[in-house]
Amino acid sequence: MAAHLSSVRKKFEAAAKSERGDVPGWVLVVLMTTGLVTGIWTVAQPRLSSILKNSLDNMNSIR
Repeated sequence: MAAHLSSVRKKFEAAAKSERGDVPGWVLVVLMTTGLVTGIWTVAQPRLSSILKNSLDNMNSIR
């Protein structure tokens, strides 16, 4: 039983080490996503604002 638990523990520790991940890769993904969202928002912001304003105005006129 102890040998089995020891082998399970070793397998778990090995799997945990291999699943550590690539931190610089994730940082790059986050930075690129932030850049894309910022760029798209800069271009689309005036139109999105007018859509929201029109929608809210239409909802206010329903009352």
